[in-house]
Amino acid sequence: MTMGPRVIKTGLSIVLALYVSALLGLTPAIFAAVAAIFTIQPSIYRTWRQVFEQVQANVLGAAVAMLAVISLGNSPIVIGIVSVLVIMISLKLKAEKTIALTMVTVLVIMDAPGDDWTFALNRFAIIMVGMASAFIVNIALWPPRHEKQFVEGVHAAFDQMSLLLRTSISNEMTEKAFRRQREELRTKLEKLDELFSLFNEERRKLKRVKPVHVINARRFVVFKKMLLTLHKGAEVLDIVTKHYFQSTHHAEAGDIFDKHIEHLITYHEYVLLKYEGTIKGKETRSREMIRDNGLFMHQVMGFYQADEDNVRLLLVGSAIFDYGFHLHRLERLIEHAKSPEHGSAG
Repeated sequence: MTMGPRVIKTGLSIVLALYVSALLGLTPAIFAAVAAIFTIQPSIYRTWRQVFEQVQANVLGAAVAMLAVISLGNSPIVIGIVSVLVIMISLKLKAEKTIALTMVTVLVIMDAPGDDWTFALNRFAIIMVGMASAFIVNIALWPPRHEKQFVEGVHAAFDQMSLLLRTSISNEMTEKAFRRQREELRTKLEKLDELFSLFNEERRKLKRVKPVHVINARRFVVFKKMLLTLHKGAEVLDIVTKHYFQSTHHAEAGDIFDKHIEHLITYHEYVLLKYEGTIKGKETRSREMIRDNGLFMHQVMGFYQADEDNVRLLLVGSAIFDYGFHLHRLERLIEHAKSPEHGSAG
């Protein structure tokens, strides 16, 4: 287990919230720490959105709570009714994500003795301090750098996918090990999807805000294609599992499929290294890839006959061809992004 920036920032947000509460004489400061925990998010934009939504929801919750205390008191039954009412209002306003902290606000305010406005406002101010602390820490310290995490995740997913693809046709891996590795690959791809969604979100929402780091348009297109290409490789695994071994003629196609998959994996690795700038010269293999992929598909079409077995082989061959096609497009996009007139994609 690693202690990432978000974990550290959560701890620092708690520390800042406690210190600021003590400085302002707001008690009990522990509520500020709770608010900071609820507010910290994996991206700057999501933290800002969380604060914005939380402020609105908490103002509403605080207002309802204080009115209830003044008019009805703060008996357990009243607190329960107010809690249900606030939850219903939050759901009506489509603010489901704010319910947890809003309920904390309602409960700490309704815990006020009698109708003491000063006490209630003190509790509300504590919650605001906690949210502000989380927002400040998330912006000031280690702003999320999703690009680096994404590229590292791409390499990790590729390494696992290449192992699975290399053994998929030859069926060398045990079924149990293959299922475990396949599930791990799915998890990695899901995390990459989420990571891509994060910096895509920040790119769209915060591109005019400085000094927030926003991915440029060309790298964004390259990353989108990187992710799609990994998914295409994973689709080959699914289709091989579903169709290849169910064909009685698979042994005849096995050598052709195996060799081309090996060729594509080597090419995929080359393209990723090319993006990182570790490949010498400006050699391009995209035209060679188009030719080899076309020859492969020509061989696959040779298996065609109007029966179910050979249709299955065509499905497998088409999936492998599609993976190669997207690899070719990925290299072309990387070359475009790295060309001098467009600047470095580094």
